Amino acid sequence: MTTAELSVAFFLQMAVIVAACRAMGWVVKRFFDQPQVVGEMIAGVILGPSLLGLLAPDIQHMLFPKETKSILYVGAQLGVGLYMFLVGVGFRSDHFKANAKSAMAVSLSGMTAPFLVAILLTPWLMSLNLFGKGVQPFQATLFMGAAISITAFPVLARIIQERGLTKTPLGSLSLSAGAIDDAGAWTVLAIVLASLGGGAVVALKAIIGGGLFALFMLTVGPKLLAPLGRWAEREGKVTLTLLGVIVVLFMLSAWAMDAAGLHSVFGGFILGAAMPRGLLTRELKKQLEPFALALLVPMFFTFSGLNTQLTMVNSWALAGIALVILAGSIAAKGLACWAAARLTGQDNATAMGIGALMNARGLMELIIINIGLQKGIIGPALFSMLVVMAIVTTLMASPLFEIVYGRTARLSGELGALNEDEDEEPARGTAPATAR
Repeated sequence: MTTAELSVAFFLQMAVIVAACRAMGWVVKRFFDQPQVVGEMIAGVILGPSLLGLLAPDIQHMLFPKETKSILYVGAQLGVGLYMFLVGVGFRSDHFKANAKSAMAVSLSGMTAPFLVAILLTPWLMSLNLFGKGVQPFQATLFMGAAISITAFPVLARIIQERGLTKTPLGSLSLSAGAIDDAGAWTVLAIVLASLGGGAVVALKAIIGGGLFALFMLTVGPKLLAPLGRWAEREGKVTLTLLGVIVVLFMLSAWAMDAAGLHSVFGGFILGAAMPRGLLTRELKKQLEPFALALLVPMFFTFSGLNTQLTMVNSWALAGIALVILAGSIAAKGLACWAAARLTGQDNATAMGIGALMNARGLMELIIINIGLQKGIIGPALFSMLVVMAIVTTLMASPLFEIVYGRTARLSGELGALNEDEDEEPARGTAPATAR
């Protein structure tokens, strides 16, 4: 294709992507009380070979010619990197301080059980050639553990926020445990990516480089970035010049993690977590979030959907494997978090609510498995199975939470609407979590 033809194809596919994601998001929210992100995940699969490519292959090829896939990939990486920056901006350190004992127990249980399931499943999955060539058993096991243990932190935060439960034991516990869980899963993924680098030197560069970057940004970074917060306060807004400085810092952080041999999403999240809180972060979310969520993140969902080939799960045997992965993931995450919450003194309704929320995987899962597919850790068939797991567990979260905790949530929400103040925590507090 010529440059002009690529341009024409790109603008047409972007129109289709945005329209499909918004429409499907509206449908699931309006008729099924699901977050927008669930509809966008489904829209990505619909636009891929699993449905549109199956029913109308000529139209699907016309909309998504292979020559434009690299452009879509770059946009998708920018989208998830910026999204993770906003998630980092939205982390609140006060959630880590509340109910620390219970939160740590729930988090450790929510990671230990999935890794045990991964230890059991991985040899079987490797014998079926579902992982990439050259992937070692310990790498495959760690990757599966990270994929099963990840939590859709923004979806979890959205449900808690909408029901006015932020300051309840369930809200504090879930947000704290979800944040710790995801930090652990991303750390494990970083180790896997580092180990795939092709030698001890490359692996050490990734682990040490990534670790030093994170340590520097989370300790010294806030002091170095503090003038940006004062700049925003002095101007009363985030000016275009200030926004440009922050975008440059974001790009450099993403580049640093990619150059270290990890992934750009780590750089985005760590920078976001280090940003000074207050007017700056509130305005950043207002200015960046609409663009990221309306345009860039749908590119990621579609790119993911183009790699999802549910038709590869074309036998009862493969369908059975997908079902085992799904059942194992739900049991490992949901039941373990429920049991840990009960053992640390929470009532049954609160414990079940925590288990329901922690079980959702959402966009976080899709980011992890896309990295796995891109790096050759997993094959297309396993990728498709894990996409199904991500969608199903995210679909389950809201209705299951309503069943096990709904009445309590409504009563608490009425009180929360009267009592909950929207002020951010002083100094190192963060803005409300990104609503996805």
